[in-house]
Amino acid sequence: MQEMTKISDAEWRVCQVLWKESPLTANEIVYRLSGSTGWNPSTVKTLLTRLVKKNALGYRSLGREYHYFPKISEEECIGSHIRSFIDRVFHGAVGAMAAAFIKNHHLTNAEIAELKAILEQKDTETQPAGAQTDPPAKT
Repeated sequence: MQEMTKISDAEWRVCQVLWKESPLTANEIVYRLSGSTGWNPSTVKTLLTRLVKKNALGYRSLGREYHYFPKISEEECIGSHIRSFIDRVFHGAVGAMAAAFIKNHHLTNAEIAELKAILEQKDTETQPAGAQTDPPAKT
């Protein structure tokens, strides 16, 4: 995937509506956001226009209405933002980011077990076939 254009927090809110259900008209999007944002319809329409220009959304014209749909998945968008954050804050060092997160957040035993399992799986994936992960025991 080519480098995705970054989207703002407000644009993210619009995308979340469309990731849950699409295609939707601008008025349907305004309605779904009205309870949580209080944005004017013109604000939502401006955000839709920006997202179309950024190629994050597409639309189909049906009569006098535009029906908007996401052109990127939520997972792609999350991945892009995570990569950008790690590059910007940790100079690309994923291990440093993980260590900082673990040191600065309370983790439940279940979360610790999940992280251990993920690391074990990652370790298995990076080992060449037939390689031992631990040094042999001394006798």
